Amino acid sequence: MKHTAKSFAAWKGAHDLLWKAKVEVTLKKEVRDPQGLAVEKSLKTLGYEMVQRVRVGKYMEVFIEADSRKKASLLVEEMSERLLSNPVIEDYSYTLQEPEGGK
Repeated sequence: MKHTAKSFAAWKGAHDLLWKAKVEVTLKKEVRDPQGLAVEKSLKTLGYEMVQRVRVGKYMEVFIEADSRKKASLLVEEMSERLLSNPVIEDYSYTLQEPEGGK
């Protein structure tokens, strides 16, 4: 579901619940992670030889106005695919926290 600026403007004012989306973005398993390798090497240098693998990712909290879980979820997926992650090399996952006094 794609939202244009015009449809989003009309849609935005109609909602009163604020959802909290916790979005995690990680490199796909087949993509090399140089930052993770650097952290792994540094941990081993500090004596943490038990560390076998490190993967570095991103964590974001996004607060969204929507009148239902379904709408909030659709928006998080759209934002994640268009901006928060690079679908070519990254995967994303998210959870939605119910608004206080939520539906």
